[in-house]
Amino acid sequence: MLALTELKLPLDHEAAALPTLIARTLEVPVEALRKVHIHKRSYDARRHVLSLVYIAHVELDPALEQTLLHTFKSHPHIGPAPDLDYRAPVRAPSDWAERPVVIGMGPCGLFAALLLAQMGFAPIVIERGKAVRERTRDTWGLWRKNTLNPESNVQFGEGGAGTFSDGKLYSQIKDPRHLGRKVMREFVQAGAPEDILQVNRPHIGTFKLVKVVENLRAQIIALGGEVRFEERVCDLLIDEGPMRQLRGLCIEKLRDGSRYELAARHVVMALGHSSRDTFEMLHTRGVYMQAKPFSVGFRIEHPQGMIDRARLGPHAGHPLLGAADYKLVHHAGNGRSVYSFCMCPGGTVVAATSEVGRVVTNGMSQYSRNERNANAGIVVGISPQDYASFAPGPSTEGPVHPLAGMAFQRQLESQAFELGGRTYEAPGQLVGDFLAGKASTAFGEVLPSYKPGVHLTDLASALPDYAITAIREALPAFGRKIRGFDRPDAVFTGVETRTSSPLRIERGHDYQSLNTAGLYPAGEGAGYAGGILSAGVDGIEVAEAVARSLMHEPVTA
Repeated sequence: MLALTELKLPLDHEAAALPTLIARTLEVPVEALRKVHIHKRSYDARRHVLSLVYIAHVELDPALEQTLLHTFKSHPHIGPAPDLDYRAPVRAPSDWAERPVVIGMGPCGLFAALLLAQMGFAPIVIERGKAVRERTRDTWGLWRKNTLNPESNVQFGEGGAGTFSDGKLYSQIKDPRHLGRKVMREFVQAGAPEDILQVNRPHIGTFKLVKVVENLRAQIIALGGEVRFEERVCDLLIDEGPMRQLRGLCIEKLRDGSRYELAARHVVMALGHSSRDTFEMLHTRGVYMQAKPFSVGFRIEHPQGMIDRARLGPHAGHPLLGAADYKLVHHAGNGRSVYSFCMCPGGTVVAATSEVGRVVTNGMSQYSRNERNANAGIVVGISPQDYASFAPGPSTEGPVHPLAGMAFQRQLESQAFELGGRTYEAPGQLVGDFLAGKASTAFGEVLPSYKPGVHLTDLASALPDYAITAIREALPAFGRKIRGFDRPDAVFTGVETRTSSPLRIERGHDYQSLNTAGLYPAGEGAGYAGGILSAGVDGIEVAEAVARSLMHEPVTA
């Protein structure tokens, strides 16, 4: 097959226009095109006349394909189509007995377990939270009744934090093996809309993700895997020696508090970024980890219609384009970078805490993206040196204690709880008042979507001074890029602290912990992913490493 890129057509073109353009580009008759597959569709809004931009994979007679590849060998937008099919590196014998264990059932854990099951290794999955539908009811308990379940919420439970998000399925990771395509195809097979394989910035949305996650779990079980909900890893069992070897886990059943030991020499730790008690346990057990940069800030809300008009102009509202998004960056005078994070078109701001007495915000939207507001995190990058003073003790891993960032997050989240009135309402402020340095007392046209509710106040004390200064400088700059972005009645809601894990559990080229053989740190919580797609890809790569180790095959970097 041939791949053609940068195929541009008007927004409302006829169906026959794409094959006609392909034939004209290749200088062949349309009849020579045996099959045209749209690999990707995006849009170019840089000019007044908006265009759709396609990447197409085209099948022709094999001899003609070779002739065209030679003819267009120097053409920047014509070449051989990549092989997108996934091939597992190994397969377990039918009588295989040793079962790997996967801890956590977010995107990384799901795909690690799915791949291990598909390769015949019948994994055991341990998830501290509940099945996704029960978890959804508990999550609504916080949003509607101000009641938090610390083990079943936006962060913990089947599907992970990504279930209650925009369900974004794009990433900037390098992916030479097209493992992201494997993730997307599995989502479609599990019930996601097929257009996620074509659109440039695909998303699923929360309600559709619930069913997709259930179907992925069913496939793992059908292939011999096992899923144990409401069970938490409370300790590692390690054989000490020249090289520490994991030999098992201590598991607590959260329903009755009982504990049992599970023998395991291959364990995928796909914890997610909020498993703070597990991070503490791993550190106590001497698993090597280091502090890493992350970001903190607020959620901002605008009318989605305003964003659509600013980004799409006269094409705002076109059904092919949907709700518009944005990506903004500003380098402030104090050396801080301020940027938009996890932008959710037509979505809502959600309560995302997993700990009592703390407030955390995140963004979520459905597949339709038809809520009245757009929201995004407006966050400031911070380094380990910024939170070094929060160290719970001396560090042996590096200059900053690995758990210091976690302590810093907790301090900000506790302060937000106080500013919000100690009811799980979030502290909020109008952008105009934030820029003027005065507390807000009433909402304008923009009404916040956060539940249980927003308590208006002054957010100046919610973040460190350097972050407040940088955000105040960035807002007018963003307003020059998107008209109305710094409108006075736009609403800030605090705080956004869990943009990524505050630590990295270091691993080697074989994907195992640097100092604990058999332990495979994986996904966002371990510091190796940032979002659903990259976490799924990391889960696949770690599963392959586990499978190779089980079969005593070398793992290549």
